[in-house]
Amino acid sequence: MDVKLHISFEFFSVKTQHGLEKVHAMCTELARYEPEFYSVTYGAGGSTRSSTHDLAISLQRAGFETAPHLSFGSDDQADIIALLSTYKAEGISNLVALRGDLPSGLGGTKSLVHANELVALTRQSFGTRFDINVAAYPEIHPESESYHSDLYWLGEKLRAGANRAITQYFFNADAYFRFIDEAQKVGIDAPVIPGIMPITNFLNLVRFSDNCGAEIPRWLRWQLKQRSADSEDLIRFGIDVVTQLCSRLIEGGAPGLHFYTMNNLAVTNELCQNLSLPRQL
Repeated sequence: MDVKLHISFEFFSVKTQHGLEKVHAMCTELARYEPEFYSVTYGAGGSTRSSTHDLAISLQRAGFETAPHLSFGSDDQADIIALLSTYKAEGISNLVALRGDLPSGLGGTKSLVHANELVALTRQSFGTRFDINVAAYPEIHPESESYHSDLYWLGEKLRAGANRAITQYFFNADAYFRFIDEAQKVGIDAPVIPGIMPITNFLNLVRFSDNCGAEIPRWLRWQLKQRSADSEDLIRFGIDVVTQLCSRLIEGGAPGLHFYTMNNLAVTNELCQNLSLPRQL
């Protein structure tokens, strides 16, 4: 029996009317690929809490299935439950539950709340009302004590009631397939959706990757550096690299793709066209 490939798209929150209109236009264009949802990011410590909330509700009211990111940050349980109640009232049924990061300047003054606790609170308060996505790290979270510790925490999030995981982006398909093999060995059988990052800017990608622990293979880093002075050449090359990565993931049995669009329609759209989305597994 054919199974529909899971497709989803992620946007960062916006603060202007122009930005809002741009994201709405992107969702309209990307709807042809039949995504499960459009997710909206949440800044460190909830620093974009209001803009995430506003964009998510705006998209949901426009008929786009939306999955706002959620983390405790500087909020308490009552704040989270109130926010979730608002999402429930708006008809939102998907979430991306994350541990998140503290905003700059609060390090050491407040403890982060693990994502499994957020998942557990959501389930305790709202039962199965929400479909919950959590994060996974094929190349291991930069703060993790070990590979097996990282798998343990993924398992805890799923045991708390998460439905699936979405990975940090990566450029090495073998890292994903090895991660899936190791996850299955410890009893993790929930879908793990690869996160896909388009390549559009060399310096931004290097900075972001170094911060979040995503590896840029040496051969790729040097190719991108060489092409960085010609943005058109870099983007064309990046589309080719990421298209090949996605094709290998799908052919290898990945249950779907989650695109970190960086609010860039053209590149995301071309990747989806290259992959002939939507498609069946």
